[in-house]
Amino acid sequence: MTIEAGQPLAGQPTSARQAGPRRPLGGLGRAALGRAGRAALLATGRPPVPDALEPLVQAHRRHHPQADLGLLGRAYRLAEESHRGQKRKSGEPYITHPLAVTMILAQLGAGTTTLVASLLHDTVEDTELTLDQVAEGFGPEVAYLVDGVTKLEKVDFGAAAEAETFRKMLVATGDDVRVMVIKLADRLHNMRTIRHMKPASQVRIAKVTRDVLIPLAERLGIQVLKAELEDIVFATLHPEEHARSRALLARHEDGPDTLLAPFADVLGRQLAEAGVAAEVTVRPRHCVSLHRVLLKRDAAPGRDGRPQEPQPADFGRLLVVVEENADCYAVLGELHTCWTPLPGEFKDFVAAPKFNLYQSLHTAVALAGGEVVEVLVRTRRMHAIAETGVVALGDPRQPARGGEQAPDELDRTDPARPGWLSRLLEWQQETPDPDAFWSALTADLAGDREITAVTELGETLQLRAGATCVDAAYLLGEETGHRCIGARVNGRLVALSTVLQDGDRVAILTDGSDAPDGPHGPDGSRGPDGPGPAAAPAGRRRSEPSGPAPEWLAHARTPAARIAIERWLADHPARRPVVRTGPSPSQPAPPAHPVAPARPAVPVTSAERPGAPVRLARCCTPVPPDGIVGYPIRGGAIAVHRAGCPAGERMRDDGRGALEVDWSPGGAPPGGYRATLRAEALNRPRLLADLTAAISGEGVGIVSAEVEPPQELRVRHTYTVELPDPAALASVLRAMLRVSGVYDVERPHAPPGGGPGRAPAAPAGPAGDPAAPEGNADDPSAPDVRTSWGIHGRTAAFSGQRSPSPNRGPEG
Repeated sequence: MTIEAGQPLAGQPTSARQAGPRRPLGGLGRAALGRAGRAALLATGRPPVPDALEPLVQAHRRHHPQADLGLLGRAYRLAEESHRGQKRKSGEPYITHPLAVTMILAQLGAGTTTLVASLLHDTVEDTELTLDQVAEGFGPEVAYLVDGVTKLEKVDFGAAAEAETFRKMLVATGDDVRVMVIKLADRLHNMRTIRHMKPASQVRIAKVTRDVLIPLAERLGIQVLKAELEDIVFATLHPEEHARSRALLARHEDGPDTLLAPFADVLGRQLAEAGVAAEVTVRPRHCVSLHRVLLKRDAAPGRDGRPQEPQPADFGRLLVVVEENADCYAVLGELHTCWTPLPGEFKDFVAAPKFNLYQSLHTAVALAGGEVVEVLVRTRRMHAIAETGVVALGDPRQPARGGEQAPDELDRTDPARPGWLSRLLEWQQETPDPDAFWSALTADLAGDREITAVTELGETLQLRAGATCVDAAYLLGEETGHRCIGARVNGRLVALSTVLQDGDRVAILTDGSDAPDGPHGPDGSRGPDGPGPAAAPAGRRRSEPSGPAPEWLAHARTPAARIAIERWLADHPARRPVVRTGPSPSQPAPPAHPVAPARPAVPVTSAERPGAPVRLARCCTPVPPDGIVGYPIRGGAIAVHRAGCPAGERMRDDGRGALEVDWSPGGAPPGGYRATLRAEALNRPRLLADLTAAISGEGVGIVSAEVEPPQELRVRHTYTVELPDPAALASVLRAMLRVSGVYDVERPHAPPGGGPGRAPAAPAGPAGDPAAPEGNADDPSAPDVRTSWGIHGRTAAFSGQRSPSPNRGPEG
């Protein structure tokens, strides 16, 4: 689809009825009417419009009948005088370029100020005219637009001139999107005349247009510019494929339309009978759009294994334009009632507009002969915005009327600053290097669509397609991203590398707070499922953010996330984890555990075999007051296992008789009791260091540690510790559970159905620390002391239940 001088844009009014009332010409011809108009202007003292501007004025009047033509005339005269004597590479006078660019903008419906700036957009760059002179003659608004599209000098910036020029344009676009609208029209005319450039220059310009300008046109919603730019770039970079698609289009246009036009007539009559006022037209595909369809055909061979031939429906779609939003759904009802809709082909962009303001209903129906026809349904206003994007929204600098609230700067319906542009401007400030900025810009614009996710606090996240949980975390804030240790999508724990889909419900789990982060993430405010860190028990320290891992760079798809991660890694060079063997000065002193200085070396006695050597099993590491069972082994010794230990049960099945054994009051092995503890956690950096610090902070020595390879998001740490006293076990378990990201702590080989291996955490004591278990820890007859020695206060959260522990788990 091309924009021709003097012709309206596709989709714009073409008849007198559509364009509004016009004055009758009477018997005067066009030339006589023009002379009469100029005579009338001279008689009233107003300067006449130059003849070169007449086609432009006609296009501008269709959209702005009350435009100030005198201002346009003055701008044209200044531009023509400034560029006089200059030639383009085609040999034409240079003034033809700003005239053509301004004509494109007039056909789009741009305002008078935009057209004035367009006429002058190359004067400051290529002539002796200064920006101050432009501001003096036409005002600061026009001067700002001209300055925004003025290129930077290669003499000053060298090879970085192009990247810095685009950075300058983007910053100016952040304040006024008309800067980029003028640049896009300027590039469109240059692409129309690209054949006059050298072949190497053609390829370079076409690639920059493909990588930067076309995505920007898509994001601004200016589809008519985007479509023509795509076709010219396609012809420049892939001439053979373009020739093939162009030949197919020409062949289709020369032949009779046996499908789309007849179906449009049938649909129009059906809607008229249903009382729905609508205009049904055939919307032909442009060259690149047809090429994409052909690629899909080639990728799906037919029954004979050969690529499928293009079908009549591949060359266009039906466009239905109605008056009201409700009529869109009425048309949809008629379509799906009278024809068979294709499952999965319906998309409602009316209720949920695209990030570039696009609104339409998309559907596809199967006809009686089996042909599939795509149909677009929209209102007239939607159609104008779908074609010309932000240009159809009017002047973004018009002040709000009194009493109106200023729009949200991230509101994507704000023509002055769409949401994607605000995010782009944020990360570009963090990339002073031109090469890094250019790479990040092209990568950010590579995705041709965006998705919408929602946090569990109801905040809307606009992300590029392919974004992961890492990108969502950094979109909520850099501190939230640095503290991220996990994510939950649609209620399920997922890996940080999980790619988000449109409509996903996301919760970001952070270090220092297991409540999902939303707008109030790590500041201690309340999350949806429970308190944040401010509600943590007393004595729980809020640590510094552990920070991202280098592997996150492979999962980050947005420049903002990548830049933040790279900056953090540069400020925090990799260090070997330091395993502390005692409490640090910043940690509270470990609780004092009573240690008997003189105790018998025999921890367990057996009435059946008094004096027999006793060995505490390493598989289940029994600790008083665990229920224990003895089994005879070689040498007359007794192996002591916890009741229900699978290894002990196998010994019994092998014929070894169980022996009744009891804990010796006050007895202990020479090196203290050994216990094996297993922590289930969300994988994050420094988890090993934090867990070992928590264990050693309780005055407990670590004999061995084992870390299993992470499975998706989860990781398992197993520690064997030496307890100075059995009473230390409960405090060690609770200290491990307080480490950020740990949601379960247990003793392996726990007996089924409870027991000392797994049990709910005890309630908090008066000082905020977990209360000591009921009863005497040294009294093996205490009935319920065992239930406090395995802690899994957070495991219930995975089934949607709330934990009785004051330390909330990942689910709150």
